Formats: sequence, structure tokens, C-alpha cells
Amino acid sequence: MGLNSEQPNNMKKLTIAFLLITFSALTSWAGDSQKGVSAYASGDYTTALQEFTELAEQGYANAQSNLGLMHAKGQGVPQDYKQAVKWYTKAAEQGNAAAQFNLALRYAKGQGVPQDYKQAVKWYTKAAEQGDADAQFNLGLMYAKGQGVPQDSVYAHMWFNLAAADGNENASTGRDIVADSMTTADISKAQSLARECLKKNYKGC
Repeated sequence: MGLNSEQPNNMKKLTIAFLLITFSALTSWAGDSQKGVSAYASGDYTTALQEFTELAEQGYANAQSNLGLMHAKGQGVPQDYKQAVKWYTKAAEQGNAAAQFNLALRYAKGQGVPQDYKQAVKWYTKAAEQGDADAQFNLGLMYAKGQGVPQDSVYAHMWFNLAAADGNENASTGRDIVADSMTTADISKAQSLARECLKKNYKGC
């Protein structure tokens, strides 16, 4: 079911919440050139692009992720989702959570790659396992809508609950919306799964 398809009101609310999610912020600067970071922060995208490109080509995941972001947003270069996906993939495969989230977003939206909800779920899951609240929220949305996974309100509630605890501002709304159509037993199960997931440090949830 696509984002623009006819759907129940509660799903429309979730779609609106989904659209509020944008690129994750540039984070985790270890290994990046301070010159590139400073240039980006000051809006000197030409210098930032040069610095990040050099480091990205040497295999630094943070630089690859940042370079992907600049291509996706058209900062210092024309907007190019294919190039963004290229660099996000390189960084994501090295375990960079920001790149994993942004790569999932490209698959979910079909930008630079064909729309593929299963791939989106794969990369959201990897980022969610690292505690990325936005990835946890989007996973909840995927379960709520049955995109890339079978529709499952219990797991949607679980991921929304975890995302809310980790600071996603939309997650509590998403959790409350799916809870409206759940039984008390289902909600209890979802809460139990969330507690177990926390104990496992988000792995294998």
C-alpha cells in the first residue's frame, strides 16, 4: 500500500507522521576531517564536499555517509539520489547507522533506487538495532501499514514504544493510533516485547 493510496484515517495520520521524518542529522564525526566538518557547518559546501570526497574514497564510513547526504540534499552538487545511494550503501555496509537510516529512506521512497519496502525494512532494522529512534519509528510504521513485512500491530506498537523512549517526537502518537485497534492482551504483549527488546539491546527484536 503506497503512501498516496486510500487508507483508513489512522493510517493517514501515520503517513503524515512519516512525512515529517527527514534526513538524520550529520552525527558521529570520528575520523572525519575537522576542516570538512567546519566547512559544512558554516555553509561552505564546496570545501566540505572536497574534504568528504577525499575521505570517502579512502573508505571512511562517516565521510561516505556525509557525502551521501550532500548528494541527496543537493549541497555543493546537483541533487543526485543515485550518488547518494552509492555512498550511503558503502557507509551502511560498514555499520554507519545514519547511512543505514538514509538508505532505508531512499528505498522506502523509491529515490535513486526502485521502491523496495523489504530493503527499506532491512536497513531500518540495522539502524534501529543501533538505537536510532527515527529508524525505530519508521519500522513501526512499516509494520503498521504492512510494507515490506506482514501487517502486525503488536510489532508496530513495540517499535513505536521503543522509538518514543529513545526520543522520537512522533512515536507516541503512532503508538496511540495503533493501540486504538488493539486488544488489551495485544498491547500487553507489545509492551512485553519492547521490554525484552531493550534487554537484548535491540538485537533480534
